[in-house]
Amino acid sequence: MKVLGIDPGTAACGYGIVHESDGRLRATCYGWWRTSPRERVEQRLLTIFAGVSELISRHAPAAVALEESYVGADARIALSVGQARGAVLVAASSAGVECVEYSPNRVKQSVCGFGHADKGQVARMVKAILALDEAPRPDHAADALAVAICHALAPPLLRVAG
Repeated sequence: MKVLGIDPGTAACGYGIVHESDGRLRATCYGWWRTSPRERVEQRLLTIFAGVSELISRHAPAAVALEESYVGADARIALSVGQARGAVLVAASSAGVECVEYSPNRVKQSVCGFGHADKGQVARMVKAILALDEAPRPDHAADALAVAICHALAPPLLRVAG
């Protein structure tokens, strides 16, 4: 099973694909899309939509797993992340690919065994789980791979947000 993990954001949107086969996980690809705040918002969202659409077309994942939005003190950031999530959801839906969402704590619990792990711990565990030579960079890519790992490791009946 292939899973496309997404760490949504408008300025920086991480992605990572993991492939589970015979009980082993490996990274197929990972990276991030970066958009400029000088671009119009619709152009930034189109970049994310096109990137997700291209990854789905090329790799045919069974699911797209997203990290749920963290609503902190800045409402503008929450809105921006929500718009990026929307672009991802529409790209997946238009390709007929199931989408699931996981809370940041659930992703960290799944990958690190601790729901409040820091970004460094997440990156190191992603490196270990996927047997990578080095931790994925930037953090957005490591986080996206962690979301994909979370979904790939979830028992089928528990592959839901929360």
